[in-house]
Amino acid sequence: MPDYYFNYSLTGNTNQKKILFLHGFLGNSQDFNSVISLLSQNYCCLVVDLPGHGKTQVTGDETCYNMSNTARSLIALLDELEIGKCYLFGYSMGGRLALYLALHYSEKFEKVVLESASPGLKTEKDRSRRRQADFELSQKLENSNIKEFLLDWYDRPLFQSLKNSPKFDRLLESRLENNPIELAKSLRQMGTGNQPSLWEKLAENQVPLLLLAGECDDKFKNINAEMAELCPSATLKIVPNAGHNIHFENVENFAAIVREFYS
Repeated sequence: MPDYYFNYSLTGNTNQKKILFLHGFLGNSQDFNSVISLLSQNYCCLVVDLPGHGKTQVTGDETCYNMSNTARSLIALLDELEIGKCYLFGYSMGGRLALYLALHYSEKFEKVVLESASPGLKTEKDRSRRRQADFELSQKLENSNIKEFLLDWYDRPLFQSLKNSPKFDRLLESRLENNPIELAKSLRQMGTGNQPSLWEKLAENQVPLLLLAGECDDKFKNINAEMAELCPSATLKIVPNAGHNIHFENVENFAAIVREFYS
């Protein structure tokens, strides 16, 4: 992987079943610390900083940040770590990437949990409009104060319940550790506008999927209900007392649900 120097860590007994965790936009591998503390007795947890985030370094061009190249590099990382077949979890942006991995590298994943994820946008018109919006946001990231950007980002209705969490300030501080120039590359390349639509591939999927959406997240409840209808191997679960970021807002319930699905 000459273009990627991944920052990653393995927690738990390496003889146990392994779970690969993929974080969302603006996050990093430390986002799952609370979850891993509840799961690492039963599983070996692999967390990775995705390109543009945390301490992972990308030395190739900007296309290294897109979905297909990132997916390929993660498969190479699993091979390098001699991890054959594992469980997979992805949140939001990481969930979109996890779905891509499940559909294109199904032989590597036994079961997959997608939290607040989507298969992308259905039409080229919608993708084009979103690409423009993502580009404009990426320019804001590059040209403005990152804290101001974060406050604007989390002011969206999607994150209302997250902002009400007593732990929100701590999450905001962790987001400030990212490099805005790198985040902008991720937004342009891995954003929903640049993602290929995976809707038409859902019916083909053979890997067992658990789709999670928070009860306060109407947008993703609707998206995931449609995904579950199209994908015979998918099960949808609505998680109470949570919005878009379930693993942060309701960590114990989240860990119990994941443990039951993977067992």
